Amino acid sequence: DLPIDGDDPPPSGPDVSHLVTEDDEPFDNILSEKQQRRLTEPLYSSLSGPPPEEDGAPRPFAALANVGLFTKPENSPVVPDVMLSIDVEIDADLSKKENRSYFLWRHGKPPDVVIEIVSNDEGDELGIRFQRYRRARVAYYVVYDPLHCLREATLRVFQLSGDLYQRIDAARFESLGLALREWHGTFENHTDTWLRWCTLDGELVPTGAERAEDAEKRARDADKRAAEERLRAEDADKRATEERLRAEDADKRATEERLR
Repeated sequence: DLPIDGDDPPPSGPDVSHLVTEDDEPFDNILSEKQQRRLTEPLYSSLSGPPPEEDGAPRPFAALANVGLFTKPENSPVVPDVMLSIDVEIDADLSKKENRSYFLWRHGKPPDVVIEIVSNDEGDELGIRFQRYRRARVAYYVVYDPLHCLREATLRVFQLSGDLYQRIDAARFESLGLALREWHGTFENHTDTWLRWCTLDGELVPTGAERAEDAEKRARDADKRAAEERLRAEDADKRATEERLRAEDADKRATEERLR
């Protein structure tokens, strides 16, 4: 049986020097690797994470991919494909071992959302992992199965209710101001269907590249509008000049008529 995660150790935390926080043997497929970054990079580059506090101050968060989640020192970690935790700060010194994994006792809370990307039928996303996230009290557990390895829906979302997970219809996380939805498009020269963060009203959280592309488009549009306005001004000046010349010519002809 899996060990049941009990009360968290005190915030000071135990010694973690003996824990294996990384095995240096990542082994994932390209699609999953791209999808993981699709779900982490936009939150940082677009600053479109959770809604701010009442005083307007931004809320810190950690969006991590393929990082160990330790619930207790004596338990082996579970490694989510993606996890998002609100109101936590990652220490700037990542050379220290106690800062290189998500230690629940150090951050004082479990992740708010864990996402598993299914690429085969060996990950047991609906079995062991499901139970471990439930016991860790992860508020939302998302299973994304783009290849239909589990032979059911592409997207499954579970919300913690008491001590149990209840399946819910939509990937909406009201307290985070975020949701998830599928989107078909191109990411890093690969066109596919991707799971993406969006706001609660469905607006996509853009990647850094999309933000840059949008800024470039706005700049090009502004240049185009400025050029068009300049041409209109030049055309107006030309018409005004032509009108003045016609008036001068009319005055000249009128003067000549009077002198005859």
